[in-house]
Amino acid sequence: MAKLINLKPFKEFVKSESLGGMILIICVVISMIIANTSAGPAFENLLATELGFNTESIHLKYPALLWINDGLMAIFFLLVGLEIKRELVEGELSSFKKAALPIFAALGGVLAPAGIYFLINQGTPTASGWGIPMATDIAFAIAIITMLGNKVPSSLKIFLAALAIVDDLMAILVIAIFYSSELHYTYLLYAGGIFAVLLIVNRAGVKHLVAYLVPGVFIWYFIHHSGVHATIAGVLTAFAIPTTPGSDESPLERLEHILVNPVNYIIMPLFALSNTNITFVDGMLEGLTTPLGLGIILGLVAGKPIGITLLSWATVKLGISSMPNRAGWAHIIGVGMLGGIGFTMSVFIALLSFPGQQLILSEAKFSILMGSVLSGILGYVVLSSVSKRSRN
Repeated sequence: MAKLINLKPFKEFVKSESLGGMILIICVVISMIIANTSAGPAFENLLATELGFNTESIHLKYPALLWINDGLMAIFFLLVGLEIKRELVEGELSSFKKAALPIFAALGGVLAPAGIYFLINQGTPTASGWGIPMATDIAFAIAIITMLGNKVPSSLKIFLAALAIVDDLMAILVIAIFYSSELHYTYLLYAGGIFAVLLIVNRAGVKHLVAYLVPGVFIWYFIHHSGVHATIAGVLTAFAIPTTPGSDESPLERLEHILVNPVNYIIMPLFALSNTNITFVDGMLEGLTTPLGLGIILGLVAGKPIGITLLSWATVKLGISSMPNRAGWAHIIGVGMLGGIGFTMSVFIALLSFPGQQLILSEAKFSILMGSVLSGILGYVVLSSVSKRSRN
C-alpha cells in the first residue's frame, strides 16, 4: 500500500509531461520546416523584434527571443524548482535511502557525458560546451517511458522522474557557476536580500502566493542584470514557497498545479519553436563527426547510460541504495538511454556556451537532435525487449 501512495504525486506530472513531450516533437519539426523555407528570415525577424521599455533606471526592452529564453524559461525553472523542493520534502528525495539511487545515478549521468565531451574537445574552440550532453529532458524522457505503459514497472517511472529532477538541479548549478557572464555584485546583493526576506515570510507562515511571486519578479530583474543567468531566479523563488508533507494541498503544490499545463503546453513548445530553427547547409552531416558533434552525440548516447548504470550498480552493491521494485539491470540500462534525451536543457546550455556563434550553434543543435533521437529509440527498444523477455 505504501508503494501505491508514493505514486500519487507523479500521476499528474507524468500525464502532463508525456503529452508535453509529444507537443515538443511537433514544434521541433515545425521549427525546422520554417527555418528551411522562405518563411525562415521572417521568423528570425519576428524573434529579433524588441519588446518592453527602457527608462533611466529600468531596462526591460529586449528581443522576443531573449524574453522567451530568459523570461518564460524562468517560469519553467520555477516549476522545476517546485518539483525539486516537493520531492525533497515529501517525495522520492525526502530521505537518503529513498534519494540515494536517483541522486547517484544522476551524478553518474552528469560526470560521464561531460567527461567524454571534454576528452574529445579539449584544446578546441568548442571545449566550453562540456555541459551540453549532461542534461536530461524530462518531458521527452517521460513521454517515451509513458508510451511503454504497463510494459515497465511503475517504480521505474518514479526512478526516471526523480533522476531527471536531480539532473535538472545539477544542470541549474552548472549554469549558475560556469555559464554566467561578468558578475555585478550589487545586483546579486539586491536579489539575495529579497530572497532572504522571502525565507522570513515563509517562516512567518504566510501562505499567499502573491507574497512570493511579486518579490520573485524583482529577484528575476536583479539576477538578470547581475550576470548570473536569470532563470536561476525561478529556482530561488520556488525554494522559498512553503510546502508541507501530508494530504492537504500546500501553496507549493497549488502553484505547481497552476503552472504545469502552461509550462508544458505553451512555454516549452515556444522554446522549442524558437530555438530549434536549424537551417540545413552543406557540411551539416559532416559536422556530426567534428569534435563538437562527436562529443555531444557520444556524451548523450554512450555517456548517459554508462554513467547512470555504473554509479547505480556501485551504490546498490555497496548497500547504499536499493533497486526500484520489480526492476532489473536491463531496466536501468534502458532508463540510462532515455536519460540521453537531452533536448531542451541541452539546447539551452548550447545557447549559453556559444553565444552569437550561429554556425557552431546550428551544428550543436543538430548534434543534440541526433543524439536525443538515437537515445530515445535505443531506450524504447531496450525497455520494450526486456518486457517481452520477462513475459516469455
